[in-house]
Amino acid sequence: MSSSPSEPSDIKNDAPKEKDYRTPGFRGVKTTSLFRAVNPELFIKPNKPVMAFGLFTITMCVAYIAYLHATEENKKDLYEAIDSEGNRYTRRKTSRWD
Repeated sequence: MSSSPSEPSDIKNDAPKEKDYRTPGFRGVKTTSLFRAVNPELFIKPNKPVMAFGLFTITMCVAYIAYLHATEENKKDLYEAIDSEGNRYTRRKTSRWD
């Protein structure tokens, strides 16, 4: 029996080839230019610094809106009143039911 010491003949090389791999997402699909222009986020590779800037900007916008909402609620309970002598003062709203 003469067998080659390198490798048996019945085992095939299963080394993956690059052409066997599919490209992720829609990059490998044939589409029209109009579809690519309308949906660029499907074809553009993610950009981490731009994503970080966008996340920071959205967070700051939401925080600013929350701040405006909180300060408006605090002002809602106060109003400017004028007494019988004509003096102006700030007063908290009270309910007639209390």
